[in-house]
Amino acid sequence: MARLIQADLDDLNQAFERRSPQELLQWAKTTFGDRIRAISSMQRSGCAVCHMLHANSIDIPVLFVDTGVMFAESLETRDRIAESYRLTVRTLSPRHTMAEQTAELGVLYLTPEGQKECCDLRKTQPLLDVTGEFDALIGSLRRADGGRRETCPVLAIDTRMNCVRINPLVLMDDAMLTEYLERNDVITNPLHDQGFATIGCNRCTTPVLPNEPRRAGRWRHLGPWSVYCGINPTDLDPAKAPALDLPVDLVDRILGREAPDFMI
Repeated sequence: MARLIQADLDDLNQAFERRSPQELLQWAKTTFGDRIRAISSMQRSGCAVCHMLHANSIDIPVLFVDTGVMFAESLETRDRIAESYRLTVRTLSPRHTMAEQTAELGVLYLTPEGQKECCDLRKTQPLLDVTGEFDALIGSLRRADGGRRETCPVLAIDTRMNCVRINPLVLMDDAMLTEYLERNDVITNPLHDQGFATIGCNRCTTPVLPNEPRRAGRWRHLGPWSVYCGINPTDLDPAKAPALDLPVDLVDRILGREAPDFMI
């Protein structure tokens, strides 16, 4: 095994700033082969990634975390994406239903600390349960999302899952995303047209007013200190994620020390 730290990816991240999302997806598939997945909550940017995989014939399965309290529209969007784009979409679920969790722990999402625990149980843990099944995970974070994501890199290490997170849309601003969705008639969650800037669980997500920050609709009842669920490592303190342990040949491929057949 070899150690991979975030600093090892600095040169590659700088080079990838000049690459298109489609090129980055092709690099990811070539580098990681069958040991890669994408993850989407079926919001606008995640739907764009799903469409890019389909449009460019990149065979990468997609993970969807169903917390058990998702909006019906999100589940319907997942199913439409899978069928229309012919993608393998695997749904991950918490170990307990919301009713079982509430019976044991109470209504967690009514307090800031409870919200963190609830998100961990229902969103993060289902993903952590598949740790070891892949070496890279494609997400859809964008710097235009603001907040802690303003400096999100293309490649980031995730020590909890011991994998590389790949964010091919980091440079896509709102106008570019909208243009891509409209030009390609991408399937999107209809809740976006009903005032939902971002979409999570039905217990803790509301529409936002035009003059509000886009994440104001997440955990609105808890105030502005609760704006992230913790499923994305770039939303957390980077000091808590120092290094990964990956096979030596994979680290060589990632860093370009062993040239694959596909180069960009």
